[in-house]
Amino acid sequence: MKALRRFILLGLISFFFHMSGSETYGQSPPGVSKFQEVETDMKSFYVALSRLSFVVGAVSGLLGGLRVYNNWQMGRHQIDVQVVSWFGACLFLATLGFFLSGLYAVPLT
Repeated sequence: MKALRRFILLGLISFFFHMSGSETYGQSPPGVSKFQEVETDMKSFYVALSRLSFVVGAVSGLLGGLRVYNNWQMGRHQIDVQVVSWFGACLFLATLGFFLSGLYAVPLT
């Protein structure tokens, strides 16, 4: 039993030495280059994503304003909830650009 433990321990030690010796130094682990490639792609997409968020916010604001105006003209004067919800949606989409810049580590220009 004692010999079997020594044999297993010797096998594990030789396995770890073999694994560490076969690795060449100076190379990054697998997949790091792909992560760096995706990071540069996302930085290039940042400008498009931030502009898209502003466009969606502007369209949402226009549609919300038209909806509130239509309800006001139809005689529904309890429109406070609609105004707050559309304003919150537009505010969220307007600040989305700042969050995207922090997420992708792109400075605001």
